Parts: sequence; C-alpha cells; structure tokens
Amino acid sequence: MSAGEVKAELATVDVVQLMKLLPHRYPFLLIDRIRDMDRDESCVGIKNVTINEPFFQGHFPKYPVMPGVLIIEALAQTAGALCVHHAGKTDIPQIVYFLGIDKAKFRRPVVPGDQLHLHVKKIRSRGPVWRFYGEAKVDGQLVAEAEISAMIVDPANAKT
Repeated sequence: MSAGEVKAELATVDVVQLMKLLPHRYPFLLIDRIRDMDRDESCVGIKNVTINEPFFQGHFPKYPVMPGVLIIEALAQTAGALCVHHAGKTDIPQIVYFLGIDKAKFRRPVVPGDQLHLHVKKIRSRGPVWRFYGEAKVDGQLVAEAEISAMIVDPANAKT
C-alpha cells in the first residue's frame, strides 16, 4: 500500500447493534444484519424472509409474497443505518424520515425462504439529507431497485 492510500475497513453490524442505530422494532425492523459497511458510501443489508412474517397472513394466504413497499423499506432502513453508523450516534436511535422514492422497479416476487441482500450506495449527502441507490437481490438476481432520499432527525427535535 502506498503512503497516499487509505485502507478500507469494512464493518459488520448485527441486529442488537441495529437497534442502537434505528428506532424500528419487530415487526417493522426489516433487516437482520449489515455487512461490508464502507464509511458512509455503501453497505449490504441482510433480510432473512420467513413464513412467520406477519404480512404473509394477508399477502397472500395461498401464495405468500413479500410486499414491494416493504422491500423498499428494507433498503431504506439499510441506508439509514449506514448514515447513523457513520455519524457515530449510537446512544439514542436516530429517526430517519423518507423524503422520496424514485425509479422503483420490481423484477420478481420475494417469497419465504429467500434471503434478501440489500445493496445501497450513496449518491450524495448534504447536511442531514441523503440520497442512495439501492438494489435488492436474492441469490445474486435483482428483485427490486430504487433511489431513496431520506433525512436524519435527532429524536429530541422530531415532531410527534
């Protein structure tokens, strides 16, 4: 490694650490682990999709399919956790508000037994506002993608 190079340290976050980063809890915490966190640039979230998920009771009883909006939410949670982790704010879970979802596309259904790999990459950030491109994959195959904008808000300043 030359003197000007910076070695990338890829971090991993388990579900206990995730709950320190995000306010989400079961049944709405939609990621189980994050791996390959590269500063605030990119990471991969993992979601193990099981038949025990509450949404499968009604979507759809004879053909369980994970709702596309929840796949996008899982991408957003992955991006939000990356932002908060980078900021080092782990004493109180931060609130990450959606600002926009653009260019969302769904390629194939996600069903029980699938493991979602939620790849997010920063497009830009300005202050508390972030924009990410996300891809959800199962077995390396693209199942959904979107651009997501969000804002990190300190819980003390959040409107309830």
